Amino acid sequence: MATATSSARVDSTTTGNQFRIGLLFAVSSALAFGSSGPFAKALIEAGWSPTAAVTARLVGGALLMAVFAGFARPGWVREAIQHRRTVIAYGLIPIAGAQFFYYNAVAHLSVGVALLLEYTAPILVVAWVWAVTRRRPSAGTFGGVALAVVGIMLVLDVFRGAHINLVGVGFGLAAALCAACYFMMSNKVGGDDGDLHPYSLAAGGLIVGAATVAAIGASGIMPMTFATNPVKIAGFSLSWVVPVIALGLIPTALAYTLGIIGIARLKPRFASLVGLSEVMFAVLIAWVMVGEAVTPIQAAGGAVVLLGLALARQGDRNEQDRLSAEISDACWPETPAHDAASERTISRG
Repeated sequence: MATATSSARVDSTTTGNQFRIGLLFAVSSALAFGSSGPFAKALIEAGWSPTAAVTARLVGGALLMAVFAGFARPGWVREAIQHRRTVIAYGLIPIAGAQFFYYNAVAHLSVGVALLLEYTAPILVVAWVWAVTRRRPSAGTFGGVALAVVGIMLVLDVFRGAHINLVGVGFGLAAALCAACYFMMSNKVGGDDGDLHPYSLAAGGLIVGAATVAAIGASGIMPMTFATNPVKIAGFSLSWVVPVIALGLIPTALAYTLGIIGIARLKPRFASLVGLSEVMFAVLIAWVMVGEAVTPIQAAGGAVVLLGLALARQGDRNEQDRLSAEISDACWPETPAHDAASERTISRG
């Protein structure tokens, strides 16, 4: 039993390390994603249309990611082609789909309401995992989700100047579905020993997403206007090239790669909640870069989001402990009945 206890401790340590590494990658990804809005807003204020900014972001990210993958993962093209169904679906749904539906939601709704609808994705992820595994999430997980969503409502200040129509709500919920697919699909890869490496998925998916959004803009479904006017960032006047490169590198190539790696270690349900921190980072970065002040309500909302994440994490831990106990108990019938109680005491003590 000492060997079993030591093995359990090793497994617990390994799981803890995996969680910490995954959390680091996921939070870093959220921070990188959070810079997208301020950079894009700087371009839009300089005369770019939203579709043009998204196209520049994805094309730049695809190019940068392809070059990086060429050095870090030789043969990534062959790997992406071998898994072309996954790569194409990833590029169409989580990348191009989320962008297309979100920007259409913004066209019909206030920005706060559109973002709130998109960030209902964690609820969809929790519901999907529940439906697939047939295991009801713990009360802590439910409470964490509810708190996090309330916190996002405060951070976005959705009730100020909000306007709603059914078309916009439909687009917003479609964006949430695409965001949920991002967490579920990223969970299928992310390990160095997997068939599809994160670099290959990110590079291939960004190429597919960039081509899709560019085609949407070229078709006239959404207006696409570029400009070469100077861009204002953090009080400085810069060339439009700076935010375009930054958009492709930070909230695109870097963010998607870090996110894929982090989600595989955290699992989709908790990773989707960590993704809510992107909104907090976006608000803080917008304060620094484009001078948008952070209100006390937004600061309080950020604290509520963090509290929700902590509660959801504790709920996940309790659920894992319960499952481990059930698995352990399922093995006891193989042991003589008179030894079961004493062995349980040794192994759990």
